[in-house]
Amino acid sequence: MTFKVLVQPSGHEFEVEEGESILDAALRHGFAFPYGCRSGLCGSCRGKLLAGEVNYPDGVPEKLSEEERARGEAFFCKAVPASDLTVEVREISAAKEIEVRTLPSRVARLERLNHDVMLVMLKLPSTDRLQFLAGQYVDFLLPGGKRRSFSLANAPHNDELLELHIRHIEGGRFTSEVFEKWKVKDIVRIEGPLGSFYLRDESDKPIIMLAGGTGFAPLKGMVEHSIELGSPRPIHLYWGVRAREDLYMHALAEEWARSLPNFQYTPVLSEPAAEDHWTGRRGYVHEAVMEDYPDLSGYEVYASGPPAMVYAGRDAFVTRGLDSDDYYSDAFEFARD
Repeated sequence: MTFKVLVQPSGHEFEVEEGESILDAALRHGFAFPYGCRSGLCGSCRGKLLAGEVNYPDGVPEKLSEEERARGEAFFCKAVPASDLTVEVREISAAKEIEVRTLPSRVARLERLNHDVMLVMLKLPSTDRLQFLAGQYVDFLLPGGKRRSFSLANAPHNDELLELHIRHIEGGRFTSEVFEKWKVKDIVRIEGPLGSFYLRDESDKPIIMLAGGTGFAPLKGMVEHSIELGSPRPIHLYWGVRAREDLYMHALAEEWARSLPNFQYTPVLSEPAAEDHWTGRRGYVHEAVMEDYPDLSGYEVYASGPPAMVYAGRDAFVTRGLDSDDYYSDAFEFARD
């Protein structure tokens, strides 16, 4: 049995599966309800029940008093509908509305994606989750007050683990440690979510995505978030790298192109190796976009990767009619020791 939830004041509606919490269902449908620990301890998921009834299969959270329940307050991370509901909650629509937190995390998985990119999966403490918007990043907090920033590659609804794509930088102390010294179960400290680079859900404009190298990571999170929303917005992803081996998740992008009716994928190689036998697009990735889209008015562009690519795209696209306010970017500046 499923129940319907009407959200006020936004008017959003979604269905909750039997035994599913209101928060889990909201996130599954792409609605950004506030939350913190997702275990009923912090109260960040608090909202108001305007109509209908809920149960707490694991027991009423200790921080939710009888008086508060009588006023209709509920902890949506633990509340399970017993009927159709109308609820009141402040949905998150901007990065400034999410609390930036400092948390310990455990390395749950390390996997080489190619010769110089490592997939790093982080697990937060069992009583904590990190709420974020698709495209944001976290900082690793290092000795001496140093920081290293990496984009989150997973979508907000899939927050059990945090996914990062870390490229090894020659002479980079931190990335060398990731590749040579890190082990599963190591403990690291992170701060986040950070950044104003995130998918604008409220827009209906078609999207062009411009990735350079591991700039694919935040765009992956955006695409997966868009899939979860069931968004009809067209997306055309351009991924620019040097050679074929640098397309470290090429098969995933190709699968999106095959299975999603509104998704296109164009990889662009600047210096393909002879053994690549490359027959696809060559050159600079932003130039490939301009070849395909002589008029960019009415589009949104999300660009992430090397600063030279990000800034070249910005300067070039506005000459093709793109509103500068519709160019969202994250330039991956390398922090040197």
